[in-house]
Amino acid sequence: MAMLTVWYDGGCPLCRREIALMQRLDRDRAILFVDVADPAGASCPIDRADLLARFHARENGVMVSGAAAFAAMWRVIPRLRLLGLAARVPWVLAMMEGAYVTFLKIRPHLQRVARRLDRERVG
Repeated sequence: MAMLTVWYDGGCPLCRREIALMQRLDRDRAILFVDVADPAGASCPIDRADLLARFHARENGVMVSGAAAFAAMWRVIPRLRLLGLAARVPWVLAMMEGAYVTFLKIRPHLQRVARRLDRERVG
């Protein structure tokens, strides 16, 4: 199985939750997760702002973003593999990308809600 690298925004409460779930599901430790928000982290292969704006992964040496990056990650995780494989069908990936673009539009609101929940849990 090829190694997959995923870049994520560790400053985003939604991203942290999702990556924590993916790390638990990645029992084979086949994914290298890189926190772009961590200044001590590995260097960015592309512009840092681009990495923070969309989800990115490197699969077999090829950078992918958006729904294609999620699909690449899912293909490595046994429980999600079929969903990732389904995304290889062009119209399925197009639908997933449309849903991802819609999510990006509402993400700022969801981030505010998640931050509020984090503060309530701590305080």
